[in-house]
Amino acid sequence: PSTPRHCRSLVLSRPEIQVMWPLCVAASSGLVLPAASGSAPASIAASPLRVAAHPLLQAPPAVYSPSKDLAGRGAKYYDGRPPELSQSIAQALKEVGKRKICVITGASSGLGLHAVTALTSSYEGYYVIAAVRDTAKMDEAAAEMGIDAKDYKAVKLECASLASVRDFSKELKRLLRGRGLDRLVCNAAVYLPTDPKPRFTDEGYEMSFGVNHLSHFLLLQLLMPDLKKAKDARVCIVGSVTGNKNTVAGSLVKPVADVGDLEGVKAGAGSVMVDGSRSFDGAKAYKDAKALNMMTVLEAHRRLHPSTGIVFNSMYPGCIAQTQLFREKRDWFRYFFFPTLMKADTS
Repeated sequence: PSTPRHCRSLVLSRPEIQVMWPLCVAASSGLVLPAASGSAPASIAASPLRVAAHPLLQAPPAVYSPSKDLAGRGAKYYDGRPPELSQSIAQALKEVGKRKICVITGASSGLGLHAVTALTSSYEGYYVIAAVRDTAKMDEAAAEMGIDAKDYKAVKLECASLASVRDFSKELKRLLRGRGLDRLVCNAAVYLPTDPKPRFTDEGYEMSFGVNHLSHFLLLQLLMPDLKKAKDARVCIVGSVTGNKNTVAGSLVKPVADVGDLEGVKAGAGSVMVDGSRSFDGAKAYKDAKALNMMTVLEAHRRLHPSTGIVFNSMYPGCIAQTQLFREKRDWFRYFFFPTLMKADTS
Protein backbone atom coordinates (compact mmCIF):
# COMPACT_ATOMS: atom_id res chain seq x y z
CA PRO A 1 0.00 0.00 0.00
CA SER A 2 1.11 3.56 -0.61
CA THR A 3 2.68 5.31 2.35
CA PRO A 4 0.69 8.26 3.74
CA ARG A 5 2.53 11.53 3.17
CA HIS A 6 3.03 12.16 6.90
CA CYS A 7 3.57 8.52 7.80
CA ARG A 8 7.35 8.43 7.99
CA SER A 9 7.45 7.47 11.64
CA LEU A 10 6.12 8.78 14.91
CA VAL A 11 6.06 8.08 18.58
CA LEU A 12 3.03 6.81 20.45
CA SER A 13 1.85 9.10 23.19
CA ARG A 14 1.71 6.41 25.87
CA PRO A 15 5.07 6.44 27.68
CA GLU A 16 5.17 2.74 28.60
CA ILE A 17 5.39 1.65 24.97
CA GLN A 18 8.42 3.78 24.03
CA VAL A 19 8.61 2.49 20.48
CA MET A 20 8.52 4.19 17.13
CA TRP A 21 5.26 3.62 15.29
CA PRO A 22 4.37 2.36 12.78
CA LEU A 23 7.21 2.42 10.26
CA CYS A 24 10.36 2.82 12.31
CA VAL A 25 11.43 -0.60 13.53
CA ALA A 26 15.11 0.25 13.44
CA ALA A 27 17.02 -0.18 16.68
CA SER A 28 18.33 3.37 16.59
CA SER A 29 17.91 5.63 19.61
CA GLY A 30 16.59 8.66 17.72
CA LEU A 31 12.89 9.12 17.20
CA VAL A 32 11.37 10.91 14.26
CA LEU A 33 8.31 13.12 14.20
CA PRO A 34 6.08 13.37 11.13
CA ALA A 35 7.19 16.45 9.27
CA ALA A 36 5.04 18.99 7.54
CA SER A 37 4.24 18.12 3.94
CA GLY A 38 7.21 18.79 1.69
CA SER A 39 9.84 19.04 4.43
CA ALA A 40 12.16 16.45 5.92
CA PRO A 41 11.40 14.69 9.25
CA ALA A 42 13.13 16.14 12.29
CA SER A 43 15.03 13.84 14.67
CA ILE A 44 14.32 14.32 18.33
CA ALA A 45 15.49 12.80 21.57
CA ALA A 46 14.08 9.42 22.61
CA SER A 47 11.10 10.56 24.65
CA PRO A 48 7.37 9.99 24.05
CA LEU A 49 5.15 12.73 22.74
CA ARG A 50 3.17 14.71 25.23
CA VAL A 51 -0.56 14.46 24.66
CA ALA A 52 -1.02 18.11 25.57
CA ALA A 53 1.58 19.37 23.10
CA HIS A 54 -0.76 20.04 20.19
CA PRO A 55 -4.52 20.11 19.56
CA LEU A 56 -4.21 17.22 17.10
CA LEU A 57 -2.76 15.10 19.89
CA GLN A 58 -5.82 15.53 22.09
CA ALA A 59 -8.02 12.46 22.51
CA PRO A 60 -11.48 12.86 20.96
CA PRO A 61 -14.52 13.47 23.16
CA ALA A 62 -15.53 10.37 25.06
CA VAL A 63 -18.46 9.38 22.89
CA TYR A 64 -16.80 6.00 23.05
CA SER A 65 -14.36 5.64 25.89
CA PRO A 66 -12.05 2.91 27.19
CA SER A 67 -13.33 3.50 30.73
CA LYS A 68 -16.92 2.83 29.67
CA ASP A 69 -15.80 -0.27 27.80
CA LEU A 70 -13.91 -1.52 30.87
CA ALA A 71 -16.90 -0.82 33.10
CA GLY A 72 -19.12 -2.74 30.72
CA ARG A 73 -17.03 -5.91 30.70
CA GLY A 74 -16.11 -5.65 34.38
CA ALA A 75 -12.45 -6.67 34.23
CA LYS A 76 -9.25 -6.22 32.29
CA TYR A 77 -8.21 -8.79 29.71
CA TYR A 78 -4.94 -9.33 31.56
CA ASP A 79 -4.68 -9.28 35.33
CA GLY A 80 -0.95 -9.71 35.69
CA ARG A 81 1.73 -12.27 35.02
CA PRO A 82 0.38 -15.79 35.58
CA PRO A 83 2.55 -17.80 38.00
CA GLU A 84 3.03 -20.57 35.46
CA LEU A 85 4.46 -18.27 32.75
CA SER A 86 8.13 -18.76 33.66
CA GLN A 87 7.65 -22.49 34.21
CA SER A 88 5.91 -22.92 30.85
CA ILE A 89 8.66 -21.21 28.87
CA ALA A 90 11.43 -22.92 30.87
CA GLN A 91 9.89 -26.33 30.20
CA ALA A 92 9.56 -25.51 26.53
CA LEU A 93 13.22 -24.57 26.16
CA LYS A 94 14.33 -27.78 27.86
CA GLU A 95 12.56 -29.76 25.14
CA VAL A 96 13.92 -27.79 22.18
CA GLY A 97 17.25 -29.53 21.75
CA LYS A 98 18.88 -28.39 18.49
CA ARG A 99 15.59 -27.56 16.79
CA LYS A 100 14.70 -24.10 15.56
CA ILE A 101 12.44 -22.10 17.85
CA CYS A 102 9.33 -20.48 16.40
CA VAL A 103 6.88 -18.23 18.26
CA ILE A 104 3.37 -18.13 16.76
CA THR A 105 0.66 -15.88 18.15
CA GLY A 106 -2.98 -16.92 17.84
CA ALA A 107 -1.96 -20.57 17.43
CA SER A 108 -4.99 -22.31 18.93
CA SER A 109 -7.23 -22.21 15.84
CA GLY A 110 -7.41 -21.49 12.13
CA LEU A 111 -4.29 -20.44 10.28
CA GLY A 112 -2.16 -20.39 13.44
CA LEU A 113 -3.03 -23.95 14.40
CA HIS A 114 -2.35 -25.25 10.90
CA ALA A 115 0.98 -23.40 10.93
CA VAL A 116 1.92 -25.23 14.15
CA THR A 117 0.96 -28.53 12.54
CA ALA A 118 3.03 -27.84 9.42
CA LEU A 119 6.11 -26.62 11.26
CA THR A 120 6.22 -29.40 13.84
CA SER A 121 5.96 -32.00 11.08
CA SER A 122 8.56 -30.26 8.90
CA TYR A 123 11.80 -32.01 8.04
CA GLU A 124 13.66 -28.89 9.22
CA GLY A 125 12.60 -29.62 12.77
CA TYR A 126 10.83 -26.81 14.60
CA TYR A 127 9.79 -26.39 18.19
CA VAL A 128 6.81 -24.04 18.45
CA ILE A 129 6.01 -21.75 21.34
CA ALA A 130 2.28 -21.25 20.87
CA ALA A 131 1.52 -17.80 22.30
CA VAL A 132 -2.22 -17.93 22.99
CA ARG A 133 -4.94 -16.48 25.19
CA ASP A 134 -6.20 -19.88 26.37
CA THR A 135 -3.50 -22.52 26.88
CA ALA A 136 -6.01 -25.28 27.67
CA LYS A 137 -7.79 -24.64 24.37
CA MET A 138 -4.44 -24.83 22.58
CA ASP A 139 -3.63 -28.20 24.15
CA GLU A 140 -7.05 -29.58 23.18
CA ALA A 141 -6.70 -28.34 19.61
CA ALA A 142 -3.17 -29.75 19.33
CA ALA A 143 -4.35 -33.15 20.52
CA GLU A 144 -7.14 -33.16 17.94
CA MET A 145 -4.61 -32.29 15.20
CA GLY A 146 -2.21 -34.99 16.34
CA ILE A 147 0.55 -32.57 17.33
CA ASP A 148 3.04 -34.24 19.65
CA ALA A 149 3.26 -32.53 23.04
CA LYS A 150 7.06 -32.66 22.78
CA ASP A 151 6.97 -30.41 19.71
CA TYR A 152 5.21 -27.37 21.16
CA LYS A 153 4.34 -25.51 24.34
CA ALA A 154 1.27 -23.35 24.92
CA VAL A 155 2.20 -20.12 26.69
CA LYS A 156 -0.11 -17.33 27.85
CA LEU A 157 -0.16 -14.18 25.72
CA GLU A 158 -3.05 -11.71 25.72
CA CYS A 159 -2.68 -9.44 22.69
CA ALA A 160 -5.32 -7.07 24.07
CA SER A 161 -2.79 -6.09 26.74
CA LEU A 162 0.62 -4.55 26.11
CA ALA A 163 1.54 -5.53 29.66
CA SER A 164 1.03 -9.17 28.69
CA VAL A 165 3.22 -8.68 25.62
CA ARG A 166 5.97 -7.25 27.81
CA ASP A 167 5.71 -10.04 30.38
CA PHE A 168 5.79 -12.74 27.69
CA SER A 169 8.78 -11.16 25.96
CA LYS A 170 10.68 -10.60 29.20
CA GLU A 171 10.35 -14.21 30.28
CA LEU A 172 11.20 -15.58 26.85
CA LYS A 173 14.30 -13.40 26.60
CA ARG A 174 15.43 -14.35 30.09
CA LEU A 175 15.04 -18.07 29.50
CA LEU A 176 16.58 -18.07 26.03
CA ARG A 177 19.83 -17.22 27.82
CA GLY A 178 21.60 -15.92 24.78
CA ARG A 179 20.14 -18.38 22.33
CA GLY A 180 18.52 -16.74 19.32
CA LEU A 181 14.89 -16.83 18.25
CA ASP A 182 14.66 -18.34 14.77
CA ARG A 183 11.12 -17.48 13.72
CA LEU A 184 8.39 -15.04 14.78
CA VAL A 185 4.93 -15.43 13.24
CA CYS A 186 2.50 -12.65 14.20
CA ASN A 187 -0.86 -14.17 13.37
CA ALA A 188 -3.34 -13.37 16.16
CA ALA A 189 -6.22 -11.16 15.06
CA VAL A 190 -9.76 -10.10 15.75
CA TYR A 191 -12.36 -9.17 13.14
CA LEU A 192 -15.36 -7.26 14.47
CA PRO A 193 -17.33 -5.98 11.47
CA THR A 194 -20.73 -6.12 13.15
CA ASP A 195 -19.83 -4.24 16.33
CA PRO A 196 -21.92 -1.05 16.56
CA LYS A 197 -19.37 0.54 18.87
CA PRO A 198 -15.66 -0.05 19.44
CA ARG A 199 -14.09 -2.29 22.03
CA PHE A 200 -10.83 -1.25 23.63
CA THR A 201 -7.68 -3.00 24.83
CA ASP A 202 -6.49 -2.73 28.43
CA GLU A 203 -4.42 0.31 27.49
CA GLY A 204 -7.39 1.96 25.77
CA TYR A 205 -6.61 1.34 22.10
CA GLU A 206 -9.32 0.32 19.65
CA MET A 207 -9.37 -3.48 19.63
CA SER A 208 -8.51 -4.23 15.98
CA PHE A 209 -5.66 -1.73 16.00
CA GLY A 210 -4.42 -2.89 19.40
CA VAL A 211 -4.58 -6.65 18.86
CA ASN A 212 -3.90 -7.01 15.14
CA HIS A 213 -1.15 -4.43 14.82
CA LEU A 214 0.08 -2.68 17.95
CA SER A 215 0.67 -5.77 20.11
CA HIS A 216 2.66 -7.40 17.32
CA PHE A 217 4.65 -4.27 16.63
CA LEU A 218 5.67 -4.13 20.28
CA LEU A 219 6.40 -7.87 20.34
CA LEU A 220 8.69 -7.47 17.34
CA GLN A 221 10.47 -4.53 18.96
CA LEU A 222 11.10 -6.46 22.16
CA LEU A 223 12.28 -9.65 20.45
CA MET A 224 14.50 -8.01 17.84
CA PRO A 225 17.72 -8.58 19.84
CA ASP A 226 16.93 -12.30 20.06
CA LEU A 227 16.06 -12.54 16.36
CA LYS A 228 19.41 -10.92 15.55
CA LYS A 229 21.22 -13.69 17.43
CA ALA A 230 19.72 -16.45 15.27
CA LYS A 231 21.11 -17.43 11.90
CA ASP A 232 18.80 -16.56 9.00
CA ALA A 233 15.94 -15.50 11.27
CA ARG A 234 12.55 -14.75 9.74
CA VAL A 235 9.58 -12.63 10.77
CA CYS A 236 6.12 -13.01 9.23
CA ILE A 237 3.28 -10.64 10.08
CA VAL A 238 0.00 -11.79 8.58
CA GLY A 239 -1.55 -9.20 6.28
CA SER A 240 -4.64 -9.14 4.12
CA VAL A 241 -5.42 -8.27 0.53
CA THR A 242 -8.33 -6.23 1.91
CA GLY A 243 -5.82 -3.86 3.50
CA ASN A 244 -4.26 -3.02 0.14
CA LYS A 245 -6.35 -0.68 -1.99
CA ASN A 246 -4.14 -1.47 -5.00
CA THR A 247 -5.84 -4.86 -5.31
CA VAL A 248 -9.27 -5.73 -6.69
CA ALA A 249 -10.52 -7.04 -3.33
CA GLY A 250 -8.99 -4.13 -1.46
CA SER A 251 -10.56 -1.49 -3.68
CA LEU A 252 -13.96 -2.97 -4.52
CA VAL A 253 -15.00 -4.45 -1.16
CA LYS A 254 -16.12 -1.54 0.99
CA PRO A 255 -15.07 0.04 3.24
CA VAL A 256 -11.61 0.61 1.77
CA ALA A 257 -8.53 0.65 4.01
CA ASP A 258 -7.20 4.18 4.47
CA VAL A 259 -5.00 5.15 7.42
CA GLY A 260 -4.89 8.79 6.30
CA ASP A 261 -2.28 10.82 8.15
CA LEU A 262 -2.62 8.70 11.29
CA GLU A 263 -4.44 11.40 13.23
CA GLY A 264 -6.08 8.78 15.42
CA VAL A 265 -2.72 7.30 16.32
CA LYS A 266 -1.34 10.72 17.20
CA ALA A 267 -4.32 11.26 19.49
CA GLY A 268 -3.40 8.10 21.40
CA ALA A 269 -5.61 5.91 23.53
CA GLY A 270 -9.33 6.47 23.15
CA SER A 271 -9.29 7.04 19.39
CA VAL A 272 -11.72 4.83 17.53
CA MET A 273 -10.08 4.86 14.07
CA VAL A 274 -6.41 5.22 13.16
CA ASP A 275 -7.20 7.88 10.52
CA GLY A 276 -8.77 10.08 13.19
CA SER A 277 -12.39 9.53 12.20
CA ARG A 278 -14.82 9.64 15.12
CA SER A 279 -17.25 7.37 13.31
CA PHE A 280 -16.44 3.74 14.15
CA ASP A 281 -16.41 1.11 11.41
CA GLY A 282 -15.35 -2.35 12.56
CA ALA A 283 -14.60 -3.67 9.08
CA LYS A 284 -12.41 -0.68 8.21
CA ALA A 285 -10.62 -0.88 11.57
CA TYR A 286 -9.57 -4.43 10.69
CA LYS A 287 -8.42 -3.47 7.20
CA ASP A 288 -6.49 -0.45 8.48
CA ALA A 289 -4.65 -2.60 11.02
CA LYS A 290 -3.69 -5.08 8.30
CA ALA A 291 -2.48 -2.22 6.09
CA LEU A 292 -0.25 -1.05 8.95
CA ASN A 293 1.11 -4.58 9.35
CA MET A 294 2.11 -4.74 5.71
CA MET A 295 3.64 -1.26 5.81
CA THR A 296 5.66 -2.27 8.86
CA VAL A 297 6.98 -5.39 7.12
CA LEU A 298 8.06 -3.45 4.03
CA GLU A 299 9.84 -0.80 6.06
CA ALA A 300 11.39 -3.26 8.52
CA HIS A 301 12.88 -5.31 5.69
CA ARG A 302 14.21 -2.20 3.96
CA ARG A 303 15.81 -0.85 7.11
CA LEU A 304 16.95 -3.97 8.91
CA HIS A 305 17.54 -6.83 6.48
CA PRO A 306 20.84 -5.52 5.04
CA SER A 307 22.45 -5.24 8.48
CA THR A 308 20.83 -8.19 10.29
CA GLY A 309 20.03 -10.74 7.60
CA ILE A 310 16.53 -11.12 9.06
CA VAL A 311 13.88 -11.69 6.41
CA PHE A 312 10.67 -9.75 7.07
CA ASN A 313 7.63 -10.78 5.08
CA SER A 314 3.87 -10.73 5.09
CA MET A 315 1.40 -13.19 3.66
CA TYR A 316 -2.29 -13.51 2.95
CA PRO A 317 -3.75 -17.01 3.25
CA GLY A 318 -6.97 -16.20 1.43
CA CYS A 319 -10.29 -15.39 3.03
CA ILE A 320 -11.14 -18.59 4.90
CA ALA A 321 -14.54 -17.84 6.39
CA GLN A 322 -14.81 -21.07 8.41
CA THR A 323 -12.06 -20.07 10.87
CA GLN A 324 -12.67 -18.40 14.23
CA LEU A 325 -11.66 -15.06 12.74
CA PHE A 326 -15.14 -14.99 11.15
CA ARG A 327 -17.01 -16.08 14.27
CA GLU A 328 -18.95 -12.80 14.22
CA LYS A 329 -20.44 -13.67 10.81
CA ARG A 330 -23.64 -15.69 10.29
CA ASP A 331 -23.36 -19.36 9.38
CA TRP A 332 -24.93 -18.92 5.93
CA PHE A 333 -22.10 -16.57 5.05
CA ARG A 334 -19.32 -18.66 6.60
CA TYR A 335 -20.27 -22.09 5.33
CA PHE A 336 -22.21 -21.50 2.12
CA PHE A 337 -22.12 -18.10 0.47
CA PHE A 338 -18.50 -17.11 0.88
CA PRO A 339 -16.92 -20.53 0.19
CA THR A 340 -19.06 -20.80 -2.94
CA LEU A 341 -18.00 -17.33 -4.04
CA MET A 342 -14.33 -18.10 -3.47
CA LYS A 343 -14.51 -21.35 -5.42
CA ALA A 344 -16.18 -19.58 -8.34
CA ASP A 345 -13.64 -16.75 -8.20
CA THR A 346 -10.55 -18.97 -8.08
CA SER A 347 -11.80 -21.41 -10.69
